[in-house]
Amino acid sequence: MTSLLSSAFVYLGAAVLVVPVSKRLGLGSVLGYLLAGILIGPVFHFVGAEMHDVQHIAEFGVVIMLFLIGLELEPAMLWKLRAKLFGLGGLQVLLTIAVIAGCAMLLGQSWRVAIAAGCVLALSSTAIVLQTLGEKGLLGSPGGQSAFSVLLFQDIAVIPMLALLPMLALPGLTGHAESHEAATLLDGMSAWQKAALIVAVIGGIVGGAHFLTRPFFRYITRSHLREMYTATALALIIGIAALMSLIGLSPALGAFVAGVVLADSEYRHELESTLEPFKGLLLGLFFITVGAGIDFDLLFNEFGTILCLTLAVMLVKAAVLHVLGKLFRQRGLNNRLFALSLAQAGEFGFVLLSFVVQNAVMPQAVADRLLLVVALSMLFTPLLFIAYEKFFIPRAAAVGQDPRQADTIAEENPIIILGHGRFGQIIDGLLESCGYHTTVIDYDVETVEGLAKYGIKTYFGDASRPELLEAAGIAKAQLLVVAIDNAEQATAIVEEARKRYPQLPILARAYDRLHVYALYRAGAQEIVRETFDAAMRSGRIALEMLGMDIALAQKISDFYYHRDRHSVRLMADAYDPDLPRFGNERMAMIAKADDAETEAMIAALLRGEEVDWKPEADLTAPSP
Repeated sequence: MTSLLSSAFVYLGAAVLVVPVSKRLGLGSVLGYLLAGILIGPVFHFVGAEMHDVQHIAEFGVVIMLFLIGLELEPAMLWKLRAKLFGLGGLQVLLTIAVIAGCAMLLGQSWRVAIAAGCVLALSSTAIVLQTLGEKGLLGSPGGQSAFSVLLFQDIAVIPMLALLPMLALPGLTGHAESHEAATLLDGMSAWQKAALIVAVIGGIVGGAHFLTRPFFRYITRSHLREMYTATALALIIGIAALMSLIGLSPALGAFVAGVVLADSEYRHELESTLEPFKGLLLGLFFITVGAGIDFDLLFNEFGTILCLTLAVMLVKAAVLHVLGKLFRQRGLNNRLFALSLAQAGEFGFVLLSFVVQNAVMPQAVADRLLLVVALSMLFTPLLFIAYEKFFIPRAAAVGQDPRQADTIAEENPIIILGHGRFGQIIDGLLESCGYHTTVIDYDVETVEGLAKYGIKTYFGDASRPELLEAAGIAKAQLLVVAIDNAEQATAIVEEARKRYPQLPILARAYDRLHVYALYRAGAQEIVRETFDAAMRSGRIALEMLGMDIALAQKISDFYYHRDRHSVRLMADAYDPDLPRFGNERMAMIAKADDAETEAMIAALLRGEEVDWKPEADLTAPSP
């Protein structure tokens, strides 16, 4: 018992110490878990024989992950992404497997091992790529959307890989396969009996997930016991995994099928929130065991060979992606972003390597070398994004290239609106209805092209580029509306516009209070929190629903609105961006005093008394 507790403390303690540092450095959580495993394994030797038992438990995280992936695959979304998802994604996986398998056979590997290696290396890192694209604001670009589609297809492609790879088992390694894989209900059956049983089991999973889970979850929900819901969700996954294991198929396949069936269930989001922590923890433990099992003696003894293999794999994948990107009419920087972002191997590579070794598809020696290739390629991924930002973007700018050439703006209107999503469209519609002429700029190709079908003119371009705003006539504009949803980019645009055009009125959309403070410091004259007005209206309606007189509810709502803006302005003056969110004592004192004063004034209003108060400070920034 003491040994078990000590081991648990070592694994969890390493994750707690290393993973946050890895994320802060921009390396992502997956690499953080790998580094944690390296520290407790090859470096300090804190782990022992229990590592393999922990890995078997942690592999259940893969089953949960594929169930959650299935939950995300609504038919409507798949249909919308069908061209890129099945065309671009399918070709990427198949061509990459073919090219890597061919290279492996040239290096002397058997065709079975070569195909298995191709499957392992064809997949990219969903965790690293999506996190990095999101952090850099590139996920909405055409290149980012193509990368997302390919990653989604790769996640789906894992299912047939897990189902088909055991068929490639090497005769000489079959005796070394783990014994728990051998005994199944199919033993001794004829081929048609096996097929009938497999179809019946999968049909039972589909039918049960569709017809039985809903009433059962309703029954559990009525108990009002959160732990029962958690137990039910885990029992569902464990039961499906056990059933699939009994017929000799991958547990992940059954979990994925059940997830797809439940994608349109009203319990989908509850299942996601319940299972997400288990998935994250178990996958984290799995990656820790992978890191702890890395053979550093092998890495140091064959460093040159492994480094060359890693670079060759990344070059091959980037070349395949580049060619496919051009085939699907992706140009310039978007195609480079697409090719570079997916050039690495991914976290599912570790899963497949463990799987093919267990199923006697690949010798352990080959798997050990491929594991190092996968890990090194993931470590090199941040360098690829740095190369994209520091080399390819400046080079493209120097020769006048763009992911898509920015539209030529041939008109100068008094109002410029940056961003034409759900927020900017409402502003533009209201202003146009009142007879004001606007110039609208957006960086999302689908938004620009989609609105064009309805006759709504929106110019494509990057609003953070000063020359584009100059072409739109910002020097003569009467109002600049910054309605984009990227907080950092919005702040930078406001700061640059205020510096260049100090007299220009600027209205900016803020994500939250901290973004309000940043925009205020940048020089926005009017700042609107994107959900504040909707929340204020909801609060007023809530008062009316609770029986308050409509006129009084409106009066208190208006009063609270101005008091809040007054409070935010005072705290914006005191805001210090160098201090942690809750570390500014002056802001805390202002908030506490202002809240107490507001409550006292509202109490007076409720008693029917008049409150003699006018805001001395509002959210409007001072003139420059």
